[in-house]
Amino acid sequence: MDALFLPLANALGASVDQIKLISCLLIAYPLGSLFVRVPTSQPALRHLFSIVVAVFFFFPMLQIYSAFFQLLGSILATYLIAKYDKSSRMPWVVFVVVMGHLTVNHVIRAVYGFSYETMEVTGPQMVLTMKLTTFAWNVWDGRRKSEDLDKWQSAKKITTYPCLLEFLGYSFYFPGILVGPYLDFAEYKDLINETVFQAEHVKSKTKAGRRLPSGRKRTAYTKMLMGLVYLGLFVVLGGTYNFAAALTPSFAKKSLLTRIILFQAFGPVERAKYYAIWTLTEGASILTGLGFTGFGPHGAAHWDGAANVKVLQIEFPSNFKVLLDSWNMKTNVWLRECVYKRVTPKGKKPGFRSSMITFFTSAFWHGIASGYYLTFLMGGFITTAARLVRTSIRPLLLPPPSAPAHTPPSFAKSIYDIVGTATSILILNYAASPFIILTFKDSVKVWGLLGWYGHIMIGGALVFFYSGGSGFFRRLQKKKGLLPPPKPAANGSLSAAGTPIAEKNFVLPPSLDKVVPPHTQS
Repeated sequence: MDALFLPLANALGASVDQIKLISCLLIAYPLGSLFVRVPTSQPALRHLFSIVVAVFFFFPMLQIYSAFFQLLGSILATYLIAKYDKSSRMPWVVFVVVMGHLTVNHVIRAVYGFSYETMEVTGPQMVLTMKLTTFAWNVWDGRRKSEDLDKWQSAKKITTYPCLLEFLGYSFYFPGILVGPYLDFAEYKDLINETVFQAEHVKSKTKAGRRLPSGRKRTAYTKMLMGLVYLGLFVVLGGTYNFAAALTPSFAKKSLLTRIILFQAFGPVERAKYYAIWTLTEGASILTGLGFTGFGPHGAAHWDGAANVKVLQIEFPSNFKVLLDSWNMKTNVWLRECVYKRVTPKGKKPGFRSSMITFFTSAFWHGIASGYYLTFLMGGFITTAARLVRTSIRPLLLPPPSAPAHTPPSFAKSIYDIVGTATSILILNYAASPFIILTFKDSVKVWGLLGWYGHIMIGGALVFFYSGGSGFFRRLQKKKGLLPPPKPAANGSLSAAGTPIAEKNFVLPPSLDKVVPPHTQS
């Protein structure tokens, strides 16, 4: 089938594999409309639909035959391990098996020097790794006591083991099999059975004679159009505006300030290719019925649940936390629920150790290139610095608790937000560049050409807060009455830090455990 795509590839200056990948994402749109026409009373047909489409993608379209069988091997291994290993180590066994398999393929990719333009097994395998490891944890949570589970674990636990066909349908869910989005097994079951659409409050707002709320197609094809716009932006500007352009002699001849300013234009164009594929797959997923999140205040159906990126909140973030929460959102969920929380000892608060393990896992998941590790290692320090700024300074700028609702922000808070947005953009483009450049030597060279401004900003912040800055702002918060008074323990005694002795080892509530590092997906 390469002959069908070669003329377009030559016209756009892209590889045939890239054109075929985009074609698969676009073909998923009409197939999504066919998928919803398969009756929910025939779930086996829906599972088979995804499997057949996946076979079509891997064989005649992409012609990566071995990739399909490798994915199938990981799927069957996970299915058998999760079914027959009843021990608490089972999720970690699955994690080692599927992540180890992925790492072997990352090494093979590096040895043979495959470029990102070459379509091979690691892209789909990264998505599948998230699915399979999440499934293993969901199965394990289904075997645990309910009182030991948090809200997410209770909602996603698997108590009835699926048949093999159902598991294959989940693993090969066709809109997301190549580049995502990742979904958990509970979401897939709801999609197959259309459970959410059978709720009374949803049925009452759905037009007579229809199973799904209106607006699905309009939202999906709007996403398709946006994805093509992002793709066009990358095709037109990507050859000039890219992080590797910082390695050219002409860039080095510019002044430091000019280099830093010009470098900020490279980031949005580099990210456009991710915006394109994630937005395209989101639209196709919506057409299958995935992503419904309820109705807005005016009765319009919202389809935000399949989103993997919020572009405006990444390019113009109010702070770094908003940026992190808006980038590669599904991978963030996976890392939070399957790594960040799971490596934290029971009764302990997740901290720097848990964050760094999570960042390392993300880098390991992406591949073996040193650029990944430079980006995510720095990401751990960025997250810590951002948390210190947010908890130390921001409370002092918010309206007092006694202020009326909807009180406009103060001038100082507005300045804080502007500085936060500018700082977040500067740090994002600086820290993300090794992820694209990949090699250690070139990444360090680019950072040097930028005057190491990212390291100076983050290192300076950490030195300031850990050398007394945090205590200074905490005293200011205490003076203004912004810190909650210590709660007495059952026996009325407090620890030296003002914490009830009886409560020192309580588990952190899941609602407070939301600090998630930034991640990207190849």
